[in-house]
Amino acid sequence: MRVLLAGGGTAGHTSPLLATADALRRIRPDVEITCLGTPRGLENKVVPEAGYPLELIPPVPLPRKPNADFFKVPARLRAAVKETRAVLDRVRPDVVVGYGGYVSMPLYLAVRKGQVPLVIHEQNAVPGLANKAGARFAQRVAVSFPDTPLTNAEYVGLPIRPMISGLDRAALRAEARAFFGLDPDRQTLLVTGGSQGARRLNQAVSGAAAQLAAAGVQVLHAQGKHGGAEPAATEVPYVVVEYIDRMDLAFAAADLVLCRSGANSVTEAAAVGLPAVFVPLPIGNGEQVLNAKPVVEAGGALVVDDAELTTDWVVANVPALAADTTRLATMGAAAATVIPRDADEKLARIILEVAR
Repeated sequence: MRVLLAGGGTAGHTSPLLATADALRRIRPDVEITCLGTPRGLENKVVPEAGYPLELIPPVPLPRKPNADFFKVPARLRAAVKETRAVLDRVRPDVVVGYGGYVSMPLYLAVRKGQVPLVIHEQNAVPGLANKAGARFAQRVAVSFPDTPLTNAEYVGLPIRPMISGLDRAALRAEARAFFGLDPDRQTLLVTGGSQGARRLNQAVSGAAAQLAAAGVQVLHAQGKHGGAEPAATEVPYVVVEYIDRMDLAFAAADLVLCRSGANSVTEAAAVGLPAVFVPLPIGNGEQVLNAKPVVEAGGALVVDDAELTTDWVVANVPALAADTTRLATMGAAAATVIPRDADEKLARIILEVAR
């Protein structure tokens, strides 16, 4: 059996794609998996590292408003569809799977007449343009959040890696804190803006370094490639890194996370029972607000608008929360009840059913 998985750009698409690929191999060790991406995305690093072959097609950004690029879309799309058909001819998949984003629309158009069965997975609570279009003729449509408005949507959750879904934070805490050079006994705040980083988060939280230290809270801060985290020197550890490859250890080290509310961030934090302060990205379709909603409503997280996230807000709210072990335990237990941990296997089985 041959499967083509299409998704790329950021970790928001590549992480569930790779989690699904691994689940397919666990269920059907003989399955042949090929991934489809574009030359500019994170998939060029993470897919080969995971051991899967990667085919590339030209990216086709879909502007939300008319601009100069808007009028170039038809020609770019035709070229990308042609390249995609060439990939389909080489790979000859029994089923194709799209995760949305730039790479998926050409795939959907290439198979829309039913030449190859199509499965779609939407990561966010608000679907993107490509998945809205593809859902109209896909054989199966799976979603990460229960109220996602897509045609014939099936709620399965977001595929995440077993190293996260099966994580025992308490058992790994000592190892994790040693790995990052943290104090083994202090309350720990994890700060991350995702694979791209978030300068606003970096500046707001690092500006509160002294107050966090006064509350006895140490910080592990993944600032991303754009930087901006410049904490004052204190006697309490404040560890700044650009990127964290071992997110399982980061989650194990942390008692609280402050992050964006992309689908991956929400799902992974909740799955491991890690209380969160979510700061939705203030652009796009408003999906990050809705991604966070189930966990916030369950009592597992707080949400703060991007415009309100200042150093003053952090000082007023985060040190006390990060130091409150009783409240954090209650929040973590609530978060862990919200998110399915077996979405990778559910989606893999849907894909195998469609391929038959």
